[in-house]
Order: sequence, then structure tokens, then C-alpha cells
Amino acid sequence: MTSPFIRPDVRTFIDFASAIPGPKMHELGPVAARAALRAGRDLIDLPVGELAVIRDLNIPGPAGADIPARLYDARETRDAGPVLVYFHGGGFILGDLHSHEPICAEIARQLDLPVIAVDYRLAPENPWPAAPDDCEAAARWIASNPAETGRIATSLILAGDSAGGTLTIVTTLALRDTPAAVPVLAQWPIYPAPDPTGKYYSYREFSNGYFLDAASMNWFHESYAADYSDHRATPLKADHAGTPPTLVVTASLDPLRDSGRAYAAALVQAGVPTVYREAAGNIHGFLNMRKAVPSSQGDLAGCITALKAIIAELEPAA
Repeated sequence: MTSPFIRPDVRTFIDFASAIPGPKMHELGPVAARAALRAGRDLIDLPVGELAVIRDLNIPGPAGADIPARLYDARETRDAGPVLVYFHGGGFILGDLHSHEPICAEIARQLDLPVIAVDYRLAPENPWPAAPDDCEAAARWIASNPAETGRIATSLILAGDSAGGTLTIVTTLALRDTPAAVPVLAQWPIYPAPDPTGKYYSYREFSNGYFLDAASMNWFHESYAADYSDHRATPLKADHAGTPPTLVVTASLDPLRDSGRAYAAALVQAGVPTVYREAAGNIHGFLNMRKAVPSSQGDLAGCITALKAIIAELEPAA
């Protein structure tokens, strides 16, 4: 059988990551793993860079506590327009505003739109459905144009990577079924897990030796403690008619690849305008590895070009 194509910089990173001594993330436990992720961010990702606005926000949460959030904008002020809401990845256990600050800042620069990152509650301390509850509440709050953001949203673009990609889909469905104060213009799920059952070829083919491994995925699923018969945990189960235009992104060496492909196909079958991009020879998490895997910057540029085209087509009608 022919070996899959792997980019040279991806191969170098995989070899480097595999050679790191000590316990793996899933062996550390959630608190230590979060600390390790925070400490290692600058080793694998690019600097945050300059922006006109980086400001913390507090969003009223459904559990009575505020949801931390952060606004990124290349402009100090701007006219009313779309606002991108970003849900970070990390298997529902890891990730925060710090871990995804470089990519959120870069998206704000390249799209020239305000980006608001949402720091939803994490498992296992807060198992499902805490994360989707927080993401929906945050999106609705942003849509209501609170004075705290200093931005007037005419529409939302929902986006996120990995677990955040799944939460993007779930939140889009919630706002499709019960609309917020402004519409969801488009969504951008990045290597999501819309069907986390593990029944796909890519799950078997790439679940060991390609960065995201089976042991980590099992840890994520067990900690999240979701009801996977519910579409809020397995959004591929939902009826997708009426979903807003979507950019689905996968990586060819990702165990979650075929789940993302299946979701894109389901959207097309439901008549949803859909753009599908696959990062050939790349791995799960590449948008947070643009320093360690420099070719990932090109993947981001391709995504931004595609999303700009979707926004340009839709915004006059929004």
C-alpha cells in the first residue's frame, strides 16, 4: 500500500513531537496538560503580532458565571458589519484564550473583521452540555450588540477548530432553529468532529503516528461525557437544511478527516452552499502550528481567500 503524502515540514514536526520525553498530554491529567499547552504555545505557533484592539470581555453565562472572551480587531473603530465568533479547540478539555490568541489575531488581520474568541467551560470539570450551552449563549450575546464590544454586528460568522469546529456546527444549528438578534451569515468549522464515533477509515489509518492519536481522542471523549446520540454532541445526525453557507476545512492526515468530509457531503445533499478545503499532507491542529509547520500559513491563506469570497457574496444581502 502506498504511504500517504506528508509534507517535509510536517514530517519534521511529527518526528520532533514523538521524540519529546515524558508523559503524553492524556497522561498528565487536565490541569497539567493545560499548563503544558500554555507553556508550549510559542514554540510551535507564530507571535500574536500587532493589532489596534485586543480587549477582554465578560459574557453572561447560562450557569450564572461569566464566560471570558476576547476581542481582536485591526481597527480601533469600524462601521457596522459582520463579527466573527471563534470557539477554540482542545478536545473540550484543553485550550483557552491564550492558546488560540495567535490564530484569532491573524484571522482578524487577514479578514479585516472583528473577532471575538469565547473561552467556554471545559470538561471534565464541566462535562457536556456545558460547552455548547456557553457557545450558544455567547453567540446570542454578541448578536445583541452589547455596548461592551464597541462593535455593531449586522451578522455573525461562526468559526472554530477541532472541538471548536464541532461547537461551531452545533451553535449554528441552534441559531438556525431559534434565531439570534442578527443572522449567522456563514460558518467555518476547521477540522471538526461532527461524527465522533470513530467508524471512518481515516480514524483507523491516522490514529497513531500523526500527532492526534487514539489515546488522546479516547481521553477527550470520556472526559467530555457527552450523549453522542444527541445532535449537540454528534451534529452530523441533524437535519442540515437551512444551514448558512459553510467553509469546511480538514487535513488529509487527520483521524477526523473523513468525519469532516461526511459533514461537507451532508451539507451539499441538503442544498447548503458549501466550500470544502483539505490541507494535503498536513495534520490535525495545523492552524496553531504555523511556526513549527510553516506551510500551514499557506493553508490559512487559502481558507481566508475562500471565506472572503463567501462573505463578499452574502454581505450585501445580509
